[in-house]
Amino acid sequence: MPSNQPSGSAAASFLCSSAAPRVLPFASLMVLIGVEEVLRALTTRGIVPFPPGWFLFLYPVRIIIAGAVLAFCLKRCDELHLSDLRRPLHAAASVATGFAVYVLWVGMDWLLPFQSPPPGFDPTGIGNDALRMSMIIVRLLGAALIIPVLEELFWRSFLLRYLIDKEFETVPIGKLTWPAFFFSTILFGLEHHYIVAGIMAGIAYTLLLRFTGSIVLCILAHAVTNLALGLHVISRQAWHFW
Repeated sequence: MPSNQPSGSAAASFLCSSAAPRVLPFASLMVLIGVEEVLRALTTRGIVPFPPGWFLFLYPVRIIIAGAVLAFCLKRCDELHLSDLRRPLHAAASVATGFAVYVLWVGMDWLLPFQSPPPGFDPTGIGNDALRMSMIIVRLLGAALIIPVLEELFWRSFLLRYLIDKEFETVPIGKLTWPAFFFSTILFGLEHHYIVAGIMAGIAYTLLLRFTGSIVLCILAHAVTNLALGLHVISRQAWHFW
């Protein structure tokens, strides 16, 4: 099938590239979110008889698949140095940044005119106590342990550097240009339902990267934000943030 050779060759080339381990985990998450959104739309229109209460159970599926892709790819991401966590000043700055983003985020739950309220992740409708608690724990752990790693690898390790030079591995971690800073933070904001809050977080994490030169410390900050936000959601039942 000669006509398939170019596309097959391109796919194989990408999978062998340095970009793949930084892009694939995030891409898998986005595809799964997209599938869920399509399913929601079809259910709303009565085209697919999918029980609304079942959407909650798609999150564990999403996080398990994305987490598996991430685990497979991590060994090729040589910019992740756990020794960076032993830098007291930078580690403290990361924790402080993460908590500051959380504090600002809960005060910035603004929707733009073209947006509808988010469906949120409200497990209170699950009658079984053990199942409900399990879903909450999975949601919290996914947000605090999986999402920060795959997002920072994509946004701050890959895309930020790719916007500076297509040979992104030649760009030092932490190097910034104004165009790369602007476009990466705007796109990071657009990934989130609360776009303004997302842009704020993108600015904070990118400035932290500039200060520390460490993806691991950005992951730490992102994890602190998501953990604090998750505990806020649970304690105040502010499910719209999830």
